[in-house]
Amino acid sequence: MAEKLIPDLEMQFQLYDVLKADELCHFPKFEEHSKDTFSATLDTAEKIATDLFLPHNHIADKNEPSFDGEKVSMIPEVKIAYDAFCEAGFIAGRYSFEDGGMQLPEVVMTAASAYFMAANPSTTSYPFLTAAAANVINHFASSELKAQFMPRMLTGEFTGTMALTEPHAGSSLADITTTATKHSDGNYRLKGSKIYISGGEHELSSNIIHLVLAKIPGGPEGVKGISLFVVPKYRLDENSAPSTRNDVQLAGLLHKLGYRGTTSTALTFGENDDCHGYLVGEEHHGLRYMFMMMNEARIGVGFGAAMIGYRGYQYSLEYAKDRTQGRNSEHSEPNKPAPIILHGDVKRMLLAQKAYSEGGMALCMYGSHLIDRIAVCEDNNESKALQELLDLLTPVFKAWPSEYGPKANDLGIQVLGGSGYTREYYSEQFWRDNRLNPIHEGTNGIQALDLSFRKLWQKGGLGLQVLQREIQQDLSKVSGPRAKAMAASLGHYLQELHQLLPAIAEAIQGDGQKTLLANAQALMNVFSQIVVSWIWIRQAIVAETKLQSNSATEKEKAFYEGKLQAADYFISWELPTIKRDIELLKTNNSVCANMQADWF
Repeated sequence: MAEKLIPDLEMQFQLYDVLKADELCHFPKFEEHSKDTFSATLDTAEKIATDLFLPHNHIADKNEPSFDGEKVSMIPEVKIAYDAFCEAGFIAGRYSFEDGGMQLPEVVMTAASAYFMAANPSTTSYPFLTAAAANVINHFASSELKAQFMPRMLTGEFTGTMALTEPHAGSSLADITTTATKHSDGNYRLKGSKIYISGGEHELSSNIIHLVLAKIPGGPEGVKGISLFVVPKYRLDENSAPSTRNDVQLAGLLHKLGYRGTTSTALTFGENDDCHGYLVGEEHHGLRYMFMMMNEARIGVGFGAAMIGYRGYQYSLEYAKDRTQGRNSEHSEPNKPAPIILHGDVKRMLLAQKAYSEGGMALCMYGSHLIDRIAVCEDNNESKALQELLDLLTPVFKAWPSEYGPKANDLGIQVLGGSGYTREYYSEQFWRDNRLNPIHEGTNGIQALDLSFRKLWQKGGLGLQVLQREIQQDLSKVSGPRAKAMAASLGHYLQELHQLLPAIAEAIQGDGQKTLLANAQALMNVFSQIVVSWIWIRQAIVAETKLQSNSATEKEKAFYEGKLQAADYFISWELPTIKRDIELLKTNNSVCANMQADWF
């Protein structure tokens, strides 16, 4: 295995060379920090992830949590790792000093999460869900609810979940049937069932705080009638300590293809008509509140997919360097088997893995840095513009890495050959863990619909205008010949997209809507491949500039050359694949839309 989860050069390049995250320290919000404190945070994350998360990743996969009818049990290493994560302050890292946090930039916390996601995504999910749930409470709950629950969620004493999905409704939240009836004490009694609730039951914390979507009887129909409730596993006593067990029951554990170390639960609320819930914000505004957690989780899902893909890439890369098979003219000993990394098709597969995983990493770190740019922006109009860009790109942050991360892991299995298809090697687990990501937090098909019918057009297409500005600003920095050639290729497809969008807008307003509903993935493909190509050109510009400076060591030169080669691969091999999708969209191809159910 590779010596490090993430090579130092990679993290330094992404965080400081490309994003210049240390410049955030010039703003009042982050002025108490420096590059040194950022680096110390990453060093701590790397050590905990390497020492406590990584060693039990494969063990937890083989020994998933069990339920004996009363209690959920799991291997003890999960609790040890979870406690270390909490004690280091990582749940509260992005929160303000006043809230007991470290007030670190989002991009630094995202970078820190890279080590945990690469090491052990299953154990990592518990504190990450908790941080996201606490964020919703922080923004929308009453001061009383915040005081009761948020401080102990930030220390990890309480964990959090999001309980949206119901067995019959899936992603169609308008169809949920869980109800919340107001009682004389001013609180609500919930009744219903939820499924696929990650971290819904365990013994890692003294309480589990569920954020539950439910409908108040008599409210509006559909999504406009959804409210959000804090539903603790244990109700609190007058001293705010966990006391009476709330009427939340574990109906059973679900047994997943991957992510086996995370409990996936089916929960029932109010089986005995005594499930107490506390309203967050106003009645019937719950979906808007929950979208904060969902959007935060969507960037996290995409980043996690990229990091699992990256771990698989590093694993297959090391194998390809050591495994000898066949002959190759590049090998210095032609009469002996050559390392398979010298074979052309293996190079192709490794390049694709590198392009997918490092591209996804850079994409999501750009997104988290965008959150920081909004946080420090003093110009109200610019802040709104950047927020529109964030909204526009969120479906891409989630969907693109979660499609291409598993593809990277699939190629990782192929590089290992027969060994990759055995459980004695880890490649198959990486793929199984990653295969969840295109499904949860809104399937990739839902992300495509969100992009095609909403995000591209909201606020008069402001997000698209800001994206165009950001891309042109970066392309204006191109100086080297290799990045210049890539920029020219991207420019061609940007023009294609510009010409395509008016026809898409017309189709949405007219008879073409049914067809676009079936073809939304084609538009997502076109848009996301263009965005990721831009993300790769951003990296190529920096790498080529570093090489031109003639100050790099031999190791650094090899690293920058690798970046340029991966960028070149993506622009020349992957970007042109959108020609098919552009043609389908131009002709308003109706093959999928016109297929009838009884023809299958």
